[in-house]
Parts: sequence; C-alpha cells; structure tokens
Amino acid sequence: MKTLQISVGIIRNPQNQIFITQRAADAHMANKWEFPGGKIEAGETPEQALARELQEEVGITPLDASLFDKLEYQFPDRHITLWFWLVESWEGEPWGKEGQPGSWVELQASDADKFPPANEPVIARLTGNR
Repeated sequence: MKTLQISVGIIRNPQNQIFITQRAADAHMANKWEFPGGKIEAGETPEQALARELQEEVGITPLDASLFDKLEYQFPDRHITLWFWLVESWEGEPWGKEGQPGSWVELQASDADKFPPANEPVIARLTGNR
C-alpha cells in the first residue's frame, strides 16, 4: 500500500476568500476541487514542499505559512498524511499554472462534497462548523 505525505496550502485573502483548484480528470479524486499542494519529496520538509508546490501549481511564493491542521486519511489503496498550511501572505497572484481551473471562493458557501473526503474536517474548521 502506498504511503504519501502531502503539503497543502490554504491560500486566504483579506476578504476571507480561499483560492482552490480543480483536479485533473485523470487524477486520483478526479475533478474534485482542492487546496493546491502536493507530495513531500525525499529530503524535503513539509514547509519546503509547500513553497515548491505552490510555485509549481499556482505561481506564488508563500511569505508566511502556519500549520493549520495535520490529518491522517486511509483510502482503499493508499494512506496519506496531509499537512494543511494557512497562507495569508505571498508574492504573486495565484492562477492555474498547470492548466487547471482555479478560483477564489467564499468558503462559507463552499460544498465540502466537491472536495476530496480528507478535506472535510479542514473545511468544517475553516467555516466554523466544527
């Protein structure tokens, strides 16, 4: 069984909107909306992976990131550890650098069902529903 460590950025602007992207049609959890991020590579810290992934995926450099949550999640074919970082200060303007759709959303209005199941506790906490 695969074991993955993943660093994820919750990019929040002063208007309390969150920048999310949509997973590719051929990816695990296809077409779900997600917080940008990806696998922590060998020799990388979770913070280094966050900075690299946000630069690769959405073209920003985080200036300040604080650990928001760390969750373990078991899928039938893989075990993942998700490091969720709250990013409220960055350089650049986020966009779908890899061709993926990206959008600023009001998290209060977002539907947790449109995200991978592992994101539900974080969305609940961000919206005050936990």
